[in-house]
Amino acid sequence: MSTVRELLTELTGTSEYAEKLSDGTDLAASGIDSGDLVRLVLLIEQRMGVEITAQDMENLSTIADYERFLADRANAAPQPDGA
Repeated sequence: MSTVRELLTELTGTSEYAEKLSDGTDLAASGIDSGDLVRLVLLIEQRMGVEITAQDMENLSTIADYERFLADRANAAPQPDGA
């Protein structure tokens, strides 16, 4: 299960919601409300150590969008050994 799906499962308290979504499903159109989307962003920030700005949020609507965002941030993070 992807990181974002795991966080959606934690957020909703059940894996059923996260499992029924395709990676390209618009989360807002899938029944998750704006408060839950904000909570998802906060969970991602806390757990993954990344900042998601309001401008970033405009481009994040699907699980795939969030996963790409996290992958991009992980690739851009400085390596501990300076590489």
